[in-house]
Amino acid sequence: MSERGRVRLLPSLETIDAGAWNSMVGPDDPFVEYEFLRALEDSAVVGPGTTWQPSYLTLWGEDGDCSRLQGALPLYVRSDSYGEYIFDQGWAEAYARAGIAYYPKGVVAVPFTPVTGARILVAPGVNFAEGAGEMLEALPRVGAALGLSGVHVLFARKAEHDLLVSRGFLSRITHQYHWENRDYRRFDDYLADLRSKKRKQVLHERAEVAAQGLRIELLCGDQIEPEHVEAVWRFYADTTERKWSQPYLNRSTFAQLALTFRRRLVLVLAHDGTRYVGGTFNVRGKNSLFGRYWGTTGNYPSLHFECCYWRLIEYAIEQGIALVEAGAQGEHKFLRGFAARPTYSAHWIADSGGARAIGDFLHLEREQNLKLIEAYNRVSPVKSERSRP
Repeated sequence: MSERGRVRLLPSLETIDAGAWNSMVGPDDPFVEYEFLRALEDSAVVGPGTTWQPSYLTLWGEDGDCSRLQGALPLYVRSDSYGEYIFDQGWAEAYARAGIAYYPKGVVAVPFTPVTGARILVAPGVNFAEGAGEMLEALPRVGAALGLSGVHVLFARKAEHDLLVSRGFLSRITHQYHWENRDYRRFDDYLADLRSKKRKQVLHERAEVAAQGLRIELLCGDQIEPEHVEAVWRFYADTTERKWSQPYLNRSTFAQLALTFRRRLVLVLAHDGTRYVGGTFNVRGKNSLFGRYWGTTGNYPSLHFECCYWRLIEYAIEQGIALVEAGAQGEHKFLRGFAARPTYSAHWIADSGGARAIGDFLHLEREQNLKLIEAYNRVSPVKSERSRP
């Protein structure tokens, strides 16, 4: 599809130069880097035969000059809502009762990845307001041409969310739990910032892991070998099997990421002296660390907390990393010192009646979530969080 020769939809990244794409990506947005999105394509977890059809909305130079990529939105056409983590199944059910098709819909998001990041990519040297504006102006036209019930921009940065809302998108505010580095110089500084009861709980959990004789390894970049990738895949597959769920990724996804995305990877693995028995797959930006997948082959008390939180926090403090995001949901994160923080999405709804109903719902939901975030943080186990204005 082409609009005035400058805006084009592409079904794959294969025709786009990786360097040109990555030049639009910030240092703390690893999940919209070319290598990550391309790994999803190459391992066939998105694309033909899946419910995630890439339709990257791209902006090119004057007269559609294909050598000058000026902007992009990671747009996917969806036939369900799995793997998004901004839940709209209730909207789909309401549409069905009204006799209106909710699918297909469009999402501007990173598949299977509930991480806040840039969703509007603009090339260096291009005026952001102009480039973003041209793509956003085209987005409803693209949605109408594709027969989409709407387009949903998920886990956007706040500035992008505000821009979208100024252009008529509906605002949605949800929340996650994030760990923030408050100029800690060592892990003990973080412990000192916790209430006494929670500090003792952390020390107990770490001692419980140590007592099991497990060796905890943290591996980054070129330290990662095929045996480590195989272990991570095994943990991921075991977790999805135990939850009776369909895995979003496959073995090829992990292998591809280990080849092309290795510089971003941080693995935390537990070894019992014979084999790896549990661990996490994490991704690092310049100043952020993102926990993604956890799994274990047995019952190892407190190992989840050691691999998902404590070792990552230690690493973040050592490296001067400001933020650790440990994934969606989970009030147990809050109880261990993660702060409640808003996450932002924006929604263009084609049907006027649907837009009014969804808008009314989102207004109430936003008020409730903002109050909930404030209430959580007022009783945070982190002393410096409770003292914030």
